[in-house]
Amino acid sequence: MTATVRYFGWPLGLTILGLILAFAVGYASTGTLSGGLSFLAIGIVLAALEISLSFDNAIVNANKLKSMDPKWQHRFLTWGIVIAVFGMRVIFPLAVVAIAAHIGPIEAIVLAASKPAEYAAIMNDAHLAIAAFGGTFLMMVALTYFIDEEKEVDWVHAVEHRLRRCASIRGLEMAFVLLLALVISEAQPEVDEMTFLFSAVCGLVTFSAVDILGRVLDATSQVQGAVVRGGIGAFLYLEVLDASFSFDGVVGAFALTQNLFLIAIGLGIGALYVRSMTIMLVERGTLAQFRYLEHGAFYSILVLSVIMYAQSMVHVPEFITGLLGASFIILALWSSIQYNKRAEAHEGTHA
Repeated sequence: MTATVRYFGWPLGLTILGLILAFAVGYASTGTLSGGLSFLAIGIVLAALEISLSFDNAIVNANKLKSMDPKWQHRFLTWGIVIAVFGMRVIFPLAVVAIAAHIGPIEAIVLAASKPAEYAAIMNDAHLAIAAFGGTFLMMVALTYFIDEEKEVDWVHAVEHRLRRCASIRGLEMAFVLLLALVISEAQPEVDEMTFLFSAVCGLVTFSAVDILGRVLDATSQVQGAVVRGGIGAFLYLEVLDASFSFDGVVGAFALTQNLFLIAIGLGIGALYVRSMTIMLVERGTLAQFRYLEHGAFYSILVLSVIMYAQSMVHVPEFITGLLGASFIILALWSSIQYNKRAEAHEGTHA
């Protein structure tokens, strides 16, 4: 109980404050008690949606954080939460609407407050570009993990062993993602074809830029004798990765409500729990205890990227995305527990 309070005490406190704000926003918007309760319920659903969609994000973040410089770990867990909650859940939707509608940020806030239906329609119109960008970035993250000759542990051996053997083919994952983006763009209506392809290429360029930055900083650290790669390079990588995970949740939230402020509250609450889970995974060494948990997270990322591509053509309910992601992680956790039991039994036999 003490450990739970340590990791989740402040998110629980902020959850209470956030839900009070959600009720207040609903009451102010509708002028009725039922309206306030309705906003309160939607806020809870949005928080649960964010947690279910981003649990794999916490695992990936924890894997990267454990090798980061302590100073940058602290910055990610402090500055990062500000970027995650306010940057992606407030500024990002406003920026999308401002760019799409060719209006200023103040006008976008006024539009969100006074004409939520029009605001939501603009966000929905930007969904194609967001899905292409986020899907491409996340697909590169997942494939780079599996197509790696230095990867030593396989969960689904038949698949992962073959992918690892393909690592000697330079640029294979990039070529695959580009080919898939071309195929998906061809399936779009003619008016949307170039939008999808351009956004996908931007996602690919962003991934490459962050990766190159990390390699440059890594080379610099070897010369200077400092762990720089575990600093700003890793910080930027995690922030872009976190943003990519947020795209789907932010856009999907408009299916539940058109109120930007309620979306920010609900998804922000969920983001707090994801950060707390990340801290817990790092400090308790959970990834080392469960050898396949990280694999489950990257399979979940791969599935999410495919779903984001698919959403450019058909609607995929958010609960399906969350369910599939959670299923991979639960299966990976179960497989890890079974492996640990077999390892203990083997040690007991040979003791």
